[in-house]
Amino acid sequence: MCGIVGILGNHEVSPMILDALRRLEYRGYDSAGIATVNDGVLDRRRAVGKLINLSDLLVHEPLPGRSGIGHTRWATHGGPTVANAHPHRAGRVAVVHNGIIENFRALREELTADGAQFDSETDTETIVQLTSQYLDQGMAPVQAARATLARLDGAFALAFLFEGEQDMIICARRGSPLCIGHGDGEMYLGSDAIALAELTDRITYLEEGDWAILTRAGAQVFDAEGQQTSRAVTRINVESARVDKSGHKHFMAKEMAEQPAVLKAAMGYYSGLDHSGIDLPEALDFKGIDRLILVACGTGFYACQVAKYWFEKLAGLPVELDIASEFRYREPVLGPQNMAIFVSQSGETADTLAALRHAKPHVGQVVSVVNVPTSSIARESTVALPIHAGPEIGVASTKAFTASLQVLALLALRAGHDRGHLSDEEFNRLINDLRSVPGYVAQALDREEEIRRMTESLAQARDVLFLGRGTMYPLAMEGALKLKEISYIHAEAYAAGELKHGPIALIEQDLPVFIFAPFDALFEKTISNMQEVMARQGKVFLVSDAKGLAEAGDVPHRLQMPTVPDLIAPIVYAVPAQLIAYHAALHRGTDVDQPRNLAKSVTVE
Repeated sequence: MCGIVGILGNHEVSPMILDALRRLEYRGYDSAGIATVNDGVLDRRRAVGKLINLSDLLVHEPLPGRSGIGHTRWATHGGPTVANAHPHRAGRVAVVHNGIIENFRALREELTADGAQFDSETDTETIVQLTSQYLDQGMAPVQAARATLARLDGAFALAFLFEGEQDMIICARRGSPLCIGHGDGEMYLGSDAIALAELTDRITYLEEGDWAILTRAGAQVFDAEGQQTSRAVTRINVESARVDKSGHKHFMAKEMAEQPAVLKAAMGYYSGLDHSGIDLPEALDFKGIDRLILVACGTGFYACQVAKYWFEKLAGLPVELDIASEFRYREPVLGPQNMAIFVSQSGETADTLAALRHAKPHVGQVVSVVNVPTSSIARESTVALPIHAGPEIGVASTKAFTASLQVLALLALRAGHDRGHLSDEEFNRLINDLRSVPGYVAQALDREEEIRRMTESLAQARDVLFLGRGTMYPLAMEGALKLKEISYIHAEAYAAGELKHGPIALIEQDLPVFIFAPFDALFEKTISNMQEVMARQGKVFLVSDAKGLAEAGDVPHRLQMPTVPDLIAPIVYAVPAQLIAYHAALHRGTDVDQPRNLAKSVTVE
């Protein structure tokens, strides 16, 4: 969501902060700003819209200083205006903030009664007003920041910059990620290590409740109880954290194209030394488990829906699915024989992290499937399984979705083998099926030009339906989500058998209906539903393999996919779902990588 950068440098920091903020653009934002201290004087610049607007402003109104903080804001409390943009300032302090202050109304009323004048609609301004009040009462900056933190309820990552303090930034995290970068006589701060990749490869990840005092000499870190503590310095792979399109028009295009290589690399990581079997942590215990609980948001939730079919069929394990934002509030019944699996690309998704913390004391094992092994969700899990997709910048998840599916499939096979539901022969055959995924995904990507032509008519569509059965039903939902996310076309997905139970009322002449139907045990039933759509003049787009297309008969819009084993069909069929959305968005001229109103990493509830 929002992005934070802080630098205590040996050179002018405004250009460096602006460059670091650009590496956080993928998180989503609608305004941006920078504050610096120069010769003891605190000043700031803010602009609405893309970072180019802030860059232009800095050309005309330079912001000197070798100490500074910057922010990209995604509007929550208050719209995208200059007054609501960060950094917020009151008196001698400026603050940038990710998250939500839940008690801001009570604090605002209290501060207003004491004479504070508010300039914005944000919850964040209560932080600077409160800190400013403590400074006016004679507190030193560190005391004022600590007193402020003690009054805040909610989730936040914060950075404080004080007038007269050219060698200090105070930062804190509670519920939102924050990391410290170590340089030579310089120190850095970021909400994401990617922001700091061009500055340092030495990163310290703050733990929940930590706060820290940064100076150019280093960082003093304190835990939630206020005790000074030590946090490890981790070396990151700077090359893997670099953000570029590698010649592609969009990050989404690059990330779709990377899928064969990503899936091959991840499969290699989870293979044994002799590249046979599955090399998963021994701590995973499926034999003593009587129920799986799969929890995620958005695209990750659809990956979990596919995995439900796999776990129940291959391992005989009952599976319960939960949308993370609903999990805690329905008071789920949990027990020590349950395993809870949490899926999150960023590993910082606020709802998913909160669900994990709710479940952890009550279940036997907590397993996470994440793309960032240093993330909060990974660190707080019993077992963390990285998907090895590399940085995913496009807001619409592509390679992280297919890589998550691959890891979940590996887990299902391991569970089936451990529990005796799969013989050695069946297990090895299915592992070999998984090994074939990269090649089939590459074949699916080769259909891009056909998909581009298929989707030209979608530019004028207002509504689209997606249908599927079995594991193709979650794929239909993923296709609908992708189309909504980046083309802004209203799209819905249904289990094809549910068509007669209401959705068929939506079918009218030329309504686009995408049907995912590989030739499998459910094919004939899906085609029967397709005929019902065609009988009502719906505009059918059938995505199937050679045998399926031959059996389906005369369908005007057809896309031939490779013939694949049932297990891996959802992973391979994810590719046309992605490409349909991508080319529909191109035809409509929308912002593919940064669609309106969306953020890559949702770090607030």
